[in-house]
Amino acid sequence: MLCGTAFLAPVAPASAPQYETRQDPSQKEMQDRMMREANKKRQQDIREDTDKLFQLATELKAAVDKTNENLLSLDVVRKADEVEKLAKKVKEKMKDAIGPPTKQEPLQRTVPGPYPH
Repeated sequence: MLCGTAFLAPVAPASAPQYETRQDPSQKEMQDRMMREANKKRQQDIREDTDKLFQLATELKAAVDKTNENLLSLDVVRKADEVEKLAKKVKEKMKDAIGPPTKQEPLQRTVPGPYPH
């Protein structure tokens, strides 16, 4: 009768070979172009969604203006939910930029002068 157990663990090499990854210029250019196109599509989607968000918010305001302190319709609550979902979708798309940020001119900030006392 044998007592004890043998554990066999895979032996990892002391140092895994490291490969230098270099893209040829045409692959890099194609990847950059694909990233720019994806960002352009994302930006267009954001514009379309914000237009719809504006429309929904306008409809929500009109619906709320028709209510009084004693009456809040189910339609108003549904519209508010729709606005909230679309706003979250737009926010997530804004966070999902693809690739490194593009270089843009810095925004010019105007510093207000001294305030009259």
